Amino acid sequence: MDGIPLPVPAYIDDREHISCLFAGTRLSTTSQKGLLFTRNGKLDKVAVVKLSIIVPAYNEGATIGDICEKIRQVELAGGIEKEVIVVNDGSSDNTEEVVSRYSETHRDLPITYFKHSTNRGKGAAIRTGIQRATGDLVIIQDADLEYDPQEYNLLLKPIVDGFADVVYGTRFMGGNPHRVLFFWHTIGNRLLTFLSNMFTNLNLTDMEACYKLFRADIIKSIHLQEGRFGFEPEVTAKVARIPNVRIYEVGISYYGRTYREGKKINWKDGFKAIYCILKYNLFA
Repeated sequence: MDGIPLPVPAYIDDREHISCLFAGTRLSTTSQKGLLFTRNGKLDKVAVVKLSIIVPAYNEGATIGDICEKIRQVELAGGIEKEVIVVNDGSSDNTEEVVSRYSETHRDLPITYFKHSTNRGKGAAIRTGIQRATGDLVIIQDADLEYDPQEYNLLLKPIVDGFADVVYGTRFMGGNPHRVLFFWHTIGNRLLTFLSNMFTNLNLTDMEACYKLFRADIIKSIHLQEGRFGFEPEVTAKVARIPNVRIYEVGISYYGRTYREGKKINWKDGFKAIYCILKYNLFA
């Protein structure tokens, strides 16, 4: 059954109807080794068997095949396996056809595909992926080409070395390449991160970055609600409240897109992010 399309309907919860159309190879329900913990729940020695890579996609037919290929080419440190979970969030383009064709021709990359019947937003797609992830660690990967999967090992290192429980990528640290784009987007990102830090008492530099890596048990224990780009401030607020959680940042590169090239976030999402920061830090 490696890579064969399987028309199996799946229900995530009463609010979301998702179809699981095909599954890739080597997908299992549990890891044979998994993470090793000390008595207080902190990582002592780490034997990470599998990384679940969640790829939310909405009308990304032009790039999703390329991002799957970039993921396939990544060699994870320590022989960690990859599990790719693509969640098609009600796309109206050829996203589904591209993923199906790629899965059929590259059976060495385990891909599981889910489809929302309507567009519910990035946050909803991430929730679907989290619920279906079977790896020891979970990372978010946008379906465009703004973030480079070759940097997974940079994010994995603080967890594999036993220092971190959660790792955020940051576009504002380190010497990696960054495309020069929108001044006001940069100001907005820094403002949202500053506001979030005020309430969480963290010192993050890039709360809005896509790359976020979690221990699976931590992210699965969090009840997430936001549908669109409010996922970032919501998950940050809720992770920050976990007792003794260890959060690290690592510098990443950023190959940003213009709106003509397909960028979707806009000024309305900035105001929604402010609302989410207040909501999940003050009233949740």
